[in-house]
Amino acid sequence: MNVLISDDVHPVLEQRLTEAGLVCRKALGSDYDELLTLVQDFDALVVRSKVRIDRAFIDRAPRLRCIGRTGAGMETIDVDYASRKGIRCVNSPEGNRDAVGEHTLGLLLSLFDKICVADGEVRRGLWQREANRGLEVKGRTVGIIGFGNMGSAFAQRLRGFECEVLAYDKYRPAGYAPQGVEACTLESLMARADVVSLHVPLTDETRHMVDDRFLRSFSHPFFLLNTSRGAVVDTSALADALERGWVLGAGLDVVEYEDMSRDGLGDSAEAWQRLLRSPHTVLTPHIAGWTEESKYKLAAVLADKIIAVLKSEKC
Repeated sequence: MNVLISDDVHPVLEQRLTEAGLVCRKALGSDYDELLTLVQDFDALVVRSKVRIDRAFIDRAPRLRCIGRTGAGMETIDVDYASRKGIRCVNSPEGNRDAVGEHTLGLLLSLFDKICVADGEVRRGLWQREANRGLEVKGRTVGIIGFGNMGSAFAQRLRGFECEVLAYDKYRPAGYAPQGVEACTLESLMARADVVSLHVPLTDETRHMVDDRFLRSFSHPFFLLNTSRGAVVDTSALADALERGWVLGAGLDVVEYEDMSRDGLGDSAEAWQRLLRSPHTVLTPHIAGWTEESKYKLAAVLADKIIAVLKSEKC
């Protein structure tokens, strides 16, 4: 069985697939059209998020039995159509959950302790202690929306801070919250949370989920963290909320103007400039899950899943 690897991943992926008797071919950096000319000869395809795997692409791949996504988000793959064609779609969120959990905590601490603002001031020769008096996590209420791999990893990192942790996930069965985490309704979270952290996939349901109405629904101003997908948040609504004091600060690893096909920013709006100018934002370039350790784990986890799919198909 043949596997086409279309993007740069840790070598452990190819090593494990080869040891399992699979034949790997690399087509790193290939665009949609280039992959389209190759995919018909392969049983499995490994992608990240630079190429959209749509119906037309899937129809050109009669042998395809598995699509492996290095990472968590599956919004660039037509998973429903692939499933109807007998193709298993697998990802590897277990591989970077720890990295995302730690980065999300870093965003929270950066906002509370004004680390980025203070760092910039010191580099400009300013020494403003009172102006940079921070907040403590202890005693606060942190609400986590989406309690899968990433949300639960963030909750784990909050242990020891002596804060209250709430979780809202409409798709998890009853009893999903571990000890130290209270499962609650969205309405309860909005009434109680001092910090809200987003850990949801990008779907039609979650696109611009955080809009003006959402932000106005909280009983008091709060801090917002987003390490999921940029388009979950309406940037204009967030910029307005920051300026009006409804949102006290925002730590964003993702923004809706990201062009994932080229790992950069696409055309941005005036609202993005308002976020850049705000002293109440901490911004990073989609690196929450981007560590040396996660690069290995993402590939290792995905390799095991691909092997399981193809070996079961072979039987």
